[in-house]
Amino acid sequence: MNREDLKMAAKGSANDIADDDLEPLADETARQAQRVVAAYAEDADECRMLLSMLGIGPSTRVD
Repeated sequence: MNREDLKMAAKGSANDIADDDLEPLADETARQAQRVVAAYAEDADECRMLLSMLGIGPSTRVD
């Protein structure tokens, strides 16, 4: 990337999505993403960190 590309990337674009416009993931999509992250994570701590960063960490079940 050249300097101009970096400036454009830092500015963002008209295609940026506001947090308010994001919709929650379907349960199945989140489960699939969790499996992919778990497969590539170095260890359990990294897996938990990455899942948390993506907002798809394990949820606590209340019975």
